[in-house]
Parts: sequence; structure tokens; C-alpha cells
Amino acid sequence: MMNYLQNLGKSLMLPVAVLPAAAILMGVGYWIDPAGWGSGNVAAAFLISAGSAILDYIPILFAVGVAIGMTKAKDGPAALSGLVGYLVITTVLSTDNVANLQQIDPENVNMAFGAIQNVFIGIISGLVAATLYNRYSNVTLPDAFAFFSGKRLVPILTAATMMVVSVIMLFVWPVVYTGLVSFGTTFSNLGAVGAGLYGFFNRILIPTGLHHALNNVFWFDVAGINDIGNFWNGTGEKGVTGMYQAGFFPIMMFGLPAAALAMYHTAKTNRKKQAASLLMASAFASFFTGVTEPLEFSFMFLAPVLYIVHAVLTGISLAIAATFDWTAGFSFSAGLVDFVLSSGLPLANQPYMLLVQGLVFGLIYYFLFRFLINKFNFKTPGREEENVEATEETDANNEHTKGDRFAVMAEKIYAGLGGDENVTSVDNCATRLRIEVKDMDKVDQQTIKSTGVPGINVVGKHNIQVIVGTQVQAVAEEVRKIRKE
Repeated sequence: MMNYLQNLGKSLMLPVAVLPAAAILMGVGYWIDPAGWGSGNVAAAFLISAGSAILDYIPILFAVGVAIGMTKAKDGPAALSGLVGYLVITTVLSTDNVANLQQIDPENVNMAFGAIQNVFIGIISGLVAATLYNRYSNVTLPDAFAFFSGKRLVPILTAATMMVVSVIMLFVWPVVYTGLVSFGTTFSNLGAVGAGLYGFFNRILIPTGLHHALNNVFWFDVAGINDIGNFWNGTGEKGVTGMYQAGFFPIMMFGLPAAALAMYHTAKTNRKKQAASLLMASAFASFFTGVTEPLEFSFMFLAPVLYIVHAVLTGISLAIAATFDWTAGFSFSAGLVDFVLSSGLPLANQPYMLLVQGLVFGLIYYFLFRFLINKFNFKTPGREEENVEATEETDANNEHTKGDRFAVMAEKIYAGLGGDENVTSVDNCATRLRIEVKDMDKVDQQTIKSTGVPGINVVGKHNIQVIVGTQVQAVAEEVRKIRKE
């Protein structure tokens, strides 16, 4: 189950990765015409409308993305099936159609059906399509129906299945929707405290990948909050909309990079160079793009107490930003790119104060992390107990040229996983290799760590994650070459 949920989290990253395109288009458009929001400038209107085209159809992106990500073959018919499933359920359960099915006036239809076109429904559609694809994409029908065999059968089955799901959701969705709204309302009614609690749980759930489910409630239009969409569309309340995003900027742009500096300064003298290569690259990724996993996984399992401290500080940061109504937004993550793009948006409120807050949090992270590492001798990067052989392997690996370093890294990681005899499948998300193995006892974690990866996460008897960082795609491709996939 845990592996399934983590694969779902990975699949959700595919549609999320599209959102920066909307950020760039709308950010530039609002900069050109910050007052008229496109009404006073043709170029601005062109860019803003193009960005809106992405944001307005996020549920469809999730339906397609999940359908692709949760199938073994990552094939096009799976994506088509996800789209078909989404169109069926959202049409059948639209307000007007529900009114017809229940033989009542549209005004009396439960408000839940007015919000049926949402990310939650998109995810369900994608999951149904992926499940059917994995099971029936190789089915051979009798000769009379042979044309519809295999992959062509999946969209048809998806449509039929989603009709059944629609009947179920006709009764279930109002209950689910009310629960989601209550959950979101509970946090939103707590104001700054609610934002702080959300920030804390957002970080705590990172190791499991379940933070995506929590994010969907607050960032998208699942429970009526839609913090990202409303902020970028300028349809919220200035100083309020964006409260579930703003507090991340001080953490990702300043706090985590400062933590990386503290870990570098506390690394063993003979390991500082190795620690720097890992920590500084991860810190830059966090600052510039808001991709934090390479840095977080570098100490998450080595020093879990530090990670809990990080989660608490993240919650405090969101609470402070919400208290003072400082807002900025992101479409991908809270890095410099999204900060610059969002700072000129109509609903951005004193975003420069987030930079001031970030400097303060940077100091807190640096001195607190440095104190805790030294006080409790946490084995952060550069302080682990490693044997001489592993150190020599790492040094030798660093001597390879940049051109073949991914191939060398992939070869050593694959060998550490047990090679063809032990590895059954290889996949990747934005920052991690996700591998299924036959026997976890045959995995040599020391060999894998000698490549300089930020960390390793064993998530079950047969599932292991190797945290590589933003270059994971290049490493994954090299591993697939070794496996001849």
C-alpha cells in the first residue's frame, strides 16, 4: 500500500511540473499590465489568457498525468483513457445533468456537483484508467472484436467503469465534498495558526510522499480554497490569498540553504569537500527553484530530530507570514524564480517582507542546526561513519569527467542494488530513483552511498528509493541502458 501511495505521489509530480509554464506566462503578463490584468495591453492579455488555459484545466492534467504515471508502460492510450474517464464522470455529474437525473430544479442540486470538475475527480479518473490499462492492455478478444483488443479496449472499459463510478459518486461525492470542505474550513478558520499547522504537516509527510494529498486540499480547488489558482488569477483577497504558499519562501530560499551551510561547517575536515559538493548543489536548487528534496533527504534519515525541527520551523514561518498578511505565490515551488514572477501579481502583498523574514530564518536555521549537530553529534553529511574503502571509492568517482559521471554513478548504484539478479523495476520521480528489488538483504547501501547521493530510503521489503537530486532523470536513463529497457 505504501509503495502504491508513493507511486501516486510521484505521478502527481507530472502535472505539477506543467504549472511553471503558467507562472511564466501569467507572471510576465501581469508585469506588463499590473493594473488592468490584461485589459489595457494586448500582449499582457495574450500571455495571461495562455497561462489561464493551463490553470483552468488542472484537473484534466491530473487525470492524464496520473493515468500515465501509474501504468507500467507509461503509454499514450493510458493518458487517453484518463481523459475519457474524466470527461464521462464530470459530464454525468454536472449540475444540469444531476438535476435531470434527480428530476429537480438545478438550483436545488447539492453544491458539491458544481465543483465536480476538480483535482480529486481527476486523480480518481487517472487511477481507474491506470488500473484498467495495467490489467487489460494485453487482452486479446475473439476475431469478430479483434479490432478492439489490447490498448484500444482500455478507453472503452474506462468509459464503462466511470459510468459505474458516477452512479456511486452521485451519492458519495456530496459526503466527500462536505468532509473536504470541513477539513479545509477547520484550518482556514484558524487563520495564521491553521497555515502554520498546514506547513508543519506538509513537511512531515514528505518522506511518505503523502504531502501531495494535503497540498491538493489547500492549493487546488478540492475544498474551495484553491490558493494557487486564486492567487495567480487575481480572484482572491489581497493579504489572505497566498497564505498557504508565502511562508515557504523564507524556508526554501533562506532556511534550508542556511541549514546546508551549517552542515558543511560541522562536517569533518577530511570530508568537507565531499559534503560541499552535495550540500551546496542541493542548497542552490532549494534557493533557485524551490526543489528541496535533495537537501531534506540528506539529513532526514541521518538526523530525524533535525527534520522535525525543520518541519516545526516551516509551520512557524507560514504562521508568521499569514499573521502579517505577507503574500507571494508559486506555481511549482517557493524558489527565487516563482518569487520574482509572483511579486508583481495583483494579490502579492509586501512580498519583500518575506525576504526579510527569510534572512531571519536563515540565521535561526544556521545557528540552531549547527548547535544541535555539535551537541548531539548528529551524523549529517560529512559526519557519517564510513569505512576507508567507501571513502576511496567516492574520491575515485569524483575524478571522472562530467560527461560520463551519470553513467558511472548509475553503474555503481545498480551494482549496489544487486544488478539484474535482484532489481525487478526502476522508475523515478523529480528527485528520486524508485526501485523494486527481490531481496533487500542483497542491497549494498554502502556502495550506493559511495556515489555521493544525498540519501537512501527503504520503504518496504522490496522497495527502495535512492535520492539523487534534480539530475535524477539522467541517472535513471543510464540505469535503464544498463538494464537494456
